[in-house]
Amino acid sequence: MRMRNVKGTRHSLRSSRQLSIIAQDPSVKVDDRIVRASIDVPAEELLPGPRGYRVVVVDYDATANALYQPASLSSGLEGEYADPFQEAPDEALLSDPRFHAQNVYAIAMRILARFEFALGRRVQWGCEGHQLNILPHAFAEPNAFYSRDDRSLFFGYFESFPDKQDNTHTVFSCLSHDVIAHETTHAILDGLRSRYLEPSSPDQGAFHEGLADVVALLSIFALPDVVSAALDGMAGGALIDQALLERDTLANSVLFRLADEMGQEMSGVRGCALRHSIKLSPGKNYLDDPEYQEVHKRGELLVAAMLRSFLDIWISRLSRIGTIVNGQKDRSLVIEEGARAADHLLTMAIRAIDYCPPIDLSFSDYLSALLTVDREVVPDDRYGYRDALLENFKDFGIFPSKRAAADGTWLRCDDEMIYSRTHFDSMLRDNEEVFRFVWENRRTLKIGDIGYIEVQSVRPSVRIAPDGFVLRETIAEYVQVLTVTAGELRQDFNVDVPDGIKSWRPLRLLGGGTLIFDEYGQLKYQIANHLLKDRGDKKRQGDRLAYLWKQGLLDTKNDRTGDFSALHLARSGVQERAG
Repeated sequence: MRMRNVKGTRHSLRSSRQLSIIAQDPSVKVDDRIVRASIDVPAEELLPGPRGYRVVVVDYDATANALYQPASLSSGLEGEYADPFQEAPDEALLSDPRFHAQNVYAIAMRILARFEFALGRRVQWGCEGHQLNILPHAFAEPNAFYSRDDRSLFFGYFESFPDKQDNTHTVFSCLSHDVIAHETTHAILDGLRSRYLEPSSPDQGAFHEGLADVVALLSIFALPDVVSAALDGMAGGALIDQALLERDTLANSVLFRLADEMGQEMSGVRGCALRHSIKLSPGKNYLDDPEYQEVHKRGELLVAAMLRSFLDIWISRLSRIGTIVNGQKDRSLVIEEGARAADHLLTMAIRAIDYCPPIDLSFSDYLSALLTVDREVVPDDRYGYRDALLENFKDFGIFPSKRAAADGTWLRCDDEMIYSRTHFDSMLRDNEEVFRFVWENRRTLKIGDIGYIEVQSVRPSVRIAPDGFVLRETIAEYVQVLTVTAGELRQDFNVDVPDGIKSWRPLRLLGGGTLIFDEYGQLKYQIANHLLKDRGDKKRQGDRLAYLWKQGLLDTKNDRTGDFSALHLARSGVQERAG
């Protein structure tokens, strides 16, 4: 007997659905077909667009002043979720704006879901509102970017360079998996750490670009079809030769091939950061190289360290797989181990954001955050993730924070805190309650008595380890703000202020920290860059001012940046092409 759904009756609906996407760039083909994948995305009620509870696709073309027909995807109220492009030919994927809309929607929702799984909570966008607009054909320009003010991701399109027969075709950035994932990561990271868009050190600006590339690349490696094709250029086969699975061979076959393929037509949008980062030779002093002070170039160091760590971890996992015949291994197991390594490293990369200071982030801070959060969730590092990260970051001159323990992880907070004046339940979600805790313990926390203190966020999280272990934490961010003149900084605080800054000029200084509470409300970690508490803080503030002054970024009236449009144009050299 079939049951009717009546008002107030609870009924079961699927939590996810599958949608077809282009897994790389359309120019990358295997067996003369575009590399595609069917990915899981959260199931939801959808209006035409698609328009869901977190993403709204608005297919308006400002150059042509045209509004394309919105894509309609079934909401699955009866448990059926049709994929209209599951069997569509390549020509339809390239030419149908409705697939372009589906592609950006599905990839953006997949990246959002990946962040929410890793962090163990809902994640907000960096812009206002619950929904992020995505424009797949925003303008005729080789660019793609996130705009906080417009609450949108913009994807451009452009004509390719002529081939040998002088033929051209339209290139759509909305069909490139890594470009969509990259821009979506910008919007999510801006929601997690809004002050990372403010001018600070070279590392902080580079982190936005580097992490966006890391998320885009590791999420691609989690797609088996992509890994399979990259291994030896073939789509199938039951076995693969052991000789193809050595470190140098894998680097050349998988990483370099993928980098070259992804750096051709779309180089006008993404630049050449991926190809450059893969080819960076370890052991050089890149951090002090003037060329690597620019945020995109510096971000390549983070990408290189993470991807080389991925290679080492993959090889470590492959060493536990025996050969079947004539020195060959099971191809499906090789792909599966690669996907698992990429997936776990991606989870680490995302979770580490919670263990970073909210202002003046350095690559060293991020490395310590990676090591600490993984130790918290996976104490037994049997595949050597943490060792691989330490070794590969060191190869590019990045070492754990000087405030970390000997193993590179953050020092636990063992100081006696005052808990009796705050309420446990409210501490899990209430900014005001956490501020009371910070205020009562400001001396123990070494916050000091100068500046304005504000708790920016309180986020309960539930993290699940590979073995099913559940870690419950609450992450709170506080910031300190102090406005003083350059003369006061020099005389009263002994901060080295660049000589070109007049003594009367007001300067805005920032400090702040991240507080990690356990499930019982006890403070586990304080990860902070204080205002002017000690000599190290004063040096950091002086270095920050010197960098901003040299870069022309010292503007007290508007010290927030985030013009990803200009950044991406500058990266790819499009300004010269467009002019």
